[in-house]
Amino acid sequence: MYTIAIVDDDCYIGNMLEEVLKKAGYSVLRAYSGTEALLLFEQRQPDLILLDLMLPGLSGEEILGKIRDIPVIVISAKVDVENKVNVLLSGAADYLTKPFEIDELLARITVQLRSRPMTEGGRLLRFKELTLDETSHRVSVESTDVHLTKTEFAILKLLMHNPRQVITKSVMLERISADTPDCVESSLKVHISNLRKKLRDVNGKDYIEAVWGIGFKLKEDNV
Repeated sequence: MYTIAIVDDDCYIGNMLEEVLKKAGYSVLRAYSGTEALLLFEQRQPDLILLDLMLPGLSGEEILGKIRDIPVIVISAKVDVENKVNVLLSGAADYLTKPFEIDELLARITVQLRSRPMTEGGRLLRFKELTLDETSHRVSVESTDVHLTKTEFAILKLLMHNPRQVITKSVMLERISADTPDCVESSLKVHISNLRKKLRDVNGKDYIEAVWGIGFKLKEDNV
């Protein structure tokens, strides 16, 4: 399933696009400002981005300059040719003027995704230099594969699905129990310690932190 990110502060347009894209078989991510979009792309890399230009915080043009290796279709009310040319030369793959026809948008999305590989049946999760493929169970740090046990993979997947949330020990045990019924509270700390070491051994960075008395979360500052 391809994942498409909608970056637009207009809730009506965003909701409409999300509904249309989900009906067309796409997974959808949402961001309502330029700053939120950059934070989102640090955690999850979509296959394609639908980007409005007039955003709160960082503008669409500023965001466009920070996106690499992801096709961007700009959807904007700006209609002057000079603006379109500048945006396309700045890295946009396509430009669609509001208001637009849904069928045309879907066709343009199809064209852009033709040459991009798709993760079959699962999702590709990203957090900073970490990448986790839910289908192949492959985990890598800066393109270096890290071999995890079944329990370690389940823990990391849970944390990467909730990158800003502290996961309590009880919730973690409950959520991973289907994949790892042998993991209990007394062994959880050992599994997390081994996971942290395997990730840290690649580049010296720590990606998981313990929140005293609560649980665990992904570390925002992993230096």
